[in-house]
Amino acid sequence: MSQKPPPATGATPGTPVRWGAVAGIVGFLAIVELTSGMLQGYYTPLMTDIARHLGIHDADVNWFEAAQLLVSALAVPLLASMGDIFGHKRILLYSTIITAAASWAVVFSGNFTTFLLAWALQGFYAVWLPLEIALVFSRARKLGTPGPITRRAAGLLVGALEAGVIAGALLGGALITSFGGNLALTLTIPAIATTLCIFAVAFGVPDGGERNGAKIDTGGFAYLAVGLLLLSGGLSFLRINGPASPLVWGSMAAGCAVLYLFYRHETKQSDPLIDFTVLFQRSMWPLQLTAGLFGVSVLGAQIPMSTFARTDPAVYGYGLGLSASSVSIIIGVYVLSLLVGALLFPTGARLAGTRPTLIIASTLVGIGYLMFLPLHGSLGQVLLNMMVAGLGSGALVAALPAAAAAAAPFHRTGMATGLTNAVKTIGGSFASAVFGLALVGHVVASGPGAGAESTAAPLAGYMTVWAICGMTAIICAMILLVVPRGALEDVPEQSPIPTR
Repeated sequence: MSQKPPPATGATPGTPVRWGAVAGIVGFLAIVELTSGMLQGYYTPLMTDIARHLGIHDADVNWFEAAQLLVSALAVPLLASMGDIFGHKRILLYSTIITAAASWAVVFSGNFTTFLLAWALQGFYAVWLPLEIALVFSRARKLGTPGPITRRAAGLLVGALEAGVIAGALLGGALITSFGGNLALTLTIPAIATTLCIFAVAFGVPDGGERNGAKIDTGGFAYLAVGLLLLSGGLSFLRINGPASPLVWGSMAAGCAVLYLFYRHETKQSDPLIDFTVLFQRSMWPLQLTAGLFGVSVLGAQIPMSTFARTDPAVYGYGLGLSASSVSIIIGVYVLSLLVGALLFPTGARLAGTRPTLIIASTLVGIGYLMFLPLHGSLGQVLLNMMVAGLGSGALVAALPAAAAAAAPFHRTGMATGLTNAVKTIGGSFASAVFGLALVGHVVASGPGAGAESTAAPLAGYMTVWAICGMTAIICAMILLVVPRGALEDVPEQSPIPTR
């Protein structure tokens, strides 16, 4: 059932922010976010090793990411809703258990199918941050200062996330060498880390005790799941059967039709998974569309970057020919620039405003990826491109959830912030599938072993990936111009959405 929005509360000048009341909880949640970052960074330098272990083409690795992102896109809105109904701690604990089990399954998977399934189920970690923010906000609201406490906690948690990505990327590349190329042993590290998170949540995080009394929108979830599966299935058929297959366009058309039914269903619900009344506000839809397009680069381009860096230029005429440990350095520099961008966002927003800062950040992402088109022949050029794109990406990672919360009615802030994550994940999922298509190609080696068919992707495929990432980011900058001035600042004037 729809809830009457409580009165907006927040710290006024001179109001003490009782940080000590939530500091311990945030500390345990930071452990979870460190692990979340590890899951996002640890495997990236190992992708070529995983592909060789499973005996698959480099382009097929993209299906792992596409499947995981699709699971995340489905899990986030459902589990966020279940957190409101059954308690955020309980759902956070359950999602951590599932992620840990999937991480151990990755260790023992020896073929493409089982690895794909285990990898996809790891996508439940995507709901951790929204649930953590909800936990902190619930506790901070009882203290009368939800805004300042939640913003500070969110900054620390995002910082822990990015630190985990850096540590994971550096650790993954180093350990595969230290363990003598033993991939299974290397993969046990994130499995152990996710297992420890179960204890951190179970014993370190109290239950907020709040329930909203709503019901799960199972019908909406069913429509959403079927629609997304049909669309992703269409992309899979495109990869396997080619564009001439009627399965491709039939599946995509059916997916679009089911998603339309999902929209019609949601507009009739008192507790929808996605509140389209809020979503279609002029201050909201540009943010959500930006989140989806941003997912193309921030989530979809990770694996292509790793495989490009590992490609030997002496054999294929392009690539960097780096080892797994060297790829970890690229990833570390990129994520460090993400962290810097996230830390600079509050200053930029204070000086120029939130909307202009978002536009500048999107433009930086676009420039960084478009720079790859002429500049990709050396490690220095790649690092420069990644740092420019990373500064903008870091600002967007930190800003989009906060901006969505500022643009939403008080009683829909959780839905709005969770939706930015879900939409970003959907964008990344489809980008991974499309990038897998772009990277398909049989390159003939020109050096030693010439004449042998290679598993490396063609340079034209990488150029396509970079062009798509750059142009979608530039489109984001233009879309954000639609947002009304002042709509994303700290205390916008809002009228509650009438309850149905």
